[in-house]
Amino acid sequence: MRIIARKTLRDFVDSLRGGTDQKAVKSALDSWFRETQNAQWRTPADVTRSYATASIVSSDRVVFNIKGNAYRLVVAVDYQRQIVFIKWLGTHAQYDKIDVRTVKYEG
Repeated sequence: MRIIARKTLRDFVDSLRGGTDQKAVKSALDSWFRETQNAQWRTPADVTRSYATASIVSSDRVVFNIKGNAYRLVVAVDYQRQIVFIKWLGTHAQYDKIDVRTVKYEG
């Protein structure tokens, strides 16, 4: 899978600089990035086979739990073109305040 854009993940980790979670979040996001980059998801079922805790929100929206569910990563997946678009990343508390079906990255 091609992921657009890794810079979003880096910027988020940078925003945590000085916090106690920064290293753990960086490690979790780096692992997610590598695993997703090597995946070949054709359907939402393929995603949940790779990530049992992923939530399939719609035909293209998926929510991943990051760092033991302390953070959430919302993506849109184009299964045909093999592209994952990062739509939103934040804390679980922030996630509870967004509409996961329509949220867009604003970085």
